[in-house]
Amino acid sequence: MRHVLATIIGFIAASLSVYLIENLIGHNLFPLPDGADPLNMDWLSNNMDKIPVGMKICVVIAHFVGVCFGMFVAAKISKTSIVPSYIVGALMLAATFFNIVMLPKELWFTLSDGVFAIVGFILGHILTKRQVNKNF
Repeated sequence: MRHVLATIIGFIAASLSVYLIENLIGHNLFPLPDGADPLNMDWLSNNMDKIPVGMKICVVIAHFVGVCFGMFVAAKISKTSIVPSYIVGALMLAATFFNIVMLPKELWFTLSDGVFAIVGFILGHILTKRQVNKNF
C-alpha cells in the first residue's frame, strides 16, 4: 500500500510543481497575449509563435523539475522500492512527449523540452537510488 501511495503522491507533487512553474511563475513573468487561451489545444496549435520565449523556457524548466521532484517524492515516501519513482518518471515523460507531439513548436523548444525531461528522469533516478539505498 505504501508504494501505491508513493506513486500517487509523487505524481501529484510532479504535477503541482509543473503547474506552479508554468502557470504561477511563467505566466506572471511572461504574460500571454490578450485573448490567449492556453487550455485550448486549437488556440495553442495555431498561436505558438505568439507565446513569449520566456514562457517556453519556463515550460522546459517545469517539465525538468516535475520529473525530478515527482520521482524524489515517490522515493522518499516509498523508502524501499524504486518502482514508484519510475512510474512517476515514466508518466511525466509520457506527458512531456505527448505535449511535444501534439503542439507544433520551434526545433529548439522541442529538443530542449525532450532532452531536459530525459535529463530530469536521469537525475530523478540518481536521487531515487540515494533515497532507497539510504534506508538499507
